[in-house]
Amino acid sequence: MGTICSHLFISLDGVVESPETFNGPYFNEQMGAGMGRMMASTEAFLMGRVLYSQWSEFWPGLPAGSDPFATFINEIPKYVVSNTVTGPTWNRTTVLSGDVTAQVRELKERTPGRISMSGSATTVRWLLANDLLDELELMIHPVAVGRGQRLFEGDQSHRLTVVRGEVFDNGVLDVVYAPARG
Repeated sequence: MGTICSHLFISLDGVVESPETFNGPYFNEQMGAGMGRMMASTEAFLMGRVLYSQWSEFWPGLPAGSDPFATFINEIPKYVVSNTVTGPTWNRTTVLSGDVTAQVRELKERTPGRISMSGSATTVRWLLANDLLDELELMIHPVAVGRGQRLFEGDQSHRLTVVRGEVFDNGVLDVVYAPARG
């Protein structure tokens, strides 16, 4: 049975929107190695509708071999949680719609290993609320962004336990959490 693992760049004040606006000065070899571990251990990739619409316009246009993440994301099986996306054009993309909870559970059951995701904060919150997320890896940047979509908004409460953590040389905390069950 597979596990769903979300990987997010996040600011100290919880902002996950547009990480390219705050991640640049902090991205170093350790962060790159973390991304490499994620790519190497991933069997499938899960995303929400908004991320799919952005990435499906950008990543397929990069030449093969020009970027390790482009090669990874263009070749891996992708699953989009959406009731509005139809006829996906990005290769190896399947849309999960209708009874999405049941479809995600089925995806977990038939996928050996890790189902990764990045971005898609709304989808992460939905997965947590439906007890479908197994790990939440946050690369917490030592910067307060001040505005933008936060990972946790509203009155949802989630208890998490630390699986592992590391402080990078640049001050970024790489922490993996798991939902506290029971």
